Amino acid sequence: MSGEASKPCTAFEGEHLLLRGPLLEVALAVKAASDSGASTLVLVFDDKTGQVIDLDLRGTKADIIDRLSRPLETYVGRYRSAPTEPAGSSPADPESRARGRPKLGVVSREVTLLPRHWDWLVTQPGGASATLRRLVEDARRTAGPGASRRAVQEAAYHFMLAMAGNRPGYEEATRALFADDRSKLEQSIAAWPDAIRAHILDLAFGGRAASRD
Repeated sequence: MSGEASKPCTAFEGEHLLLRGPLLEVALAVKAASDSGASTLVLVFDDKTGQVIDLDLRGTKADIIDRLSRPLETYVGRYRSAPTEPAGSSPADPESRARGRPKLGVVSREVTLLPRHWDWLVTQPGGASATLRRLVEDARRTAGPGASRRAVQEAAYHFMLAMAGNRPGYEEATRALFADDRSKLEQSIAAWPDAIRAHILDLAFGGRAASRD
C-alpha cells in the first residue's frame, strides 16, 4: 500500500462518523455509502492536516484501489544539474542512474528563489540541493515542540471550520483552541454533535473522547 493510501483519515456522513482509518479503507467505505444511495453529504478529512480530501470515486472498487495504490508522482524542478554532471544525462537515463550514489528517496520538485538566493546557494559546499536539505533539517531540529503544537491546532481548526463553522460557540471555540485551553474549548463545543466534538478534541489534544454516536 502506498503512503498516500495508508495515511490516516476520517470520513463523516453529515454529522455522524462514517469511518476512521487508512485512506484506502475510508475511500471504499465512502464509495459503498455513495452506491447505496446515501443522500447525506460525506466528507473525508486528512487527520494530519484537518483538510478535506477530494477523492476520485469513479469506476469500480478495483479502480479506486488501483488509483490509490499507485506511488505518488514526482516532479522535475527547474534547477539545472551541476556543470560537473555529464551533458545530456537525465533521471530517465539508466546509465546516469547507475553511476554515483543511490538517490535514497530524493524527490525532485520545483523551487523558486530570487537570483541572490541562487547566487548564494551555488557557493555552498555540496551544491544547492545538499544545502537546501541541510537548511530544512536544521529548521526541523530547531522548530521545537511549539511548531508541532501549532500544527495540530491548525488541523483541528480546519476540521472545525468545515464541520461546525456556522454553529453557536464557533468563535469562542476557535479562540480557546489557539489559546490551548481545553476546558474552555470543551465548554464552547458542548452542544455540538458528539462525533464532531470528539474528533476536534482528538485532533487538538490526542486521545479520543468518548462518543455516544
